[in-house]
Amino acid sequence: MNERRRMTGIVTSNKMMKTVVVEITRSFRHPIYKKVVHTSKSVKAHDEIGCRIGDKVQIVETRPLSKDKRWVVETVLVTESRTEDAGVGE
Repeated sequence: MNERRRMTGIVTSNKMMKTVVVEITRSFRHPIYKKVVHTSKSVKAHDEIGCRIGDKVQIVETRPLSKDKRWVVETVLVTESRTEDAGVGE
């Protein structure tokens, strides 16, 4: 493997062509106050695989592909198993 940064996150939007929005969450203990702090960051990633909303994906850093796209979806770790018509008509 190479030395590129890799992160895992959840796909929150796939409305663009070949682009998904991935939300990366991280939790850490504050160094002074000792409370657990939760932060999240949304990044745009290039998607050739065809991810769906809710999928857990691994993204890898790459050269700038557009104005705000610097990540590429490498693999889908967990597929969202909800069906399209779940909850409709109930």
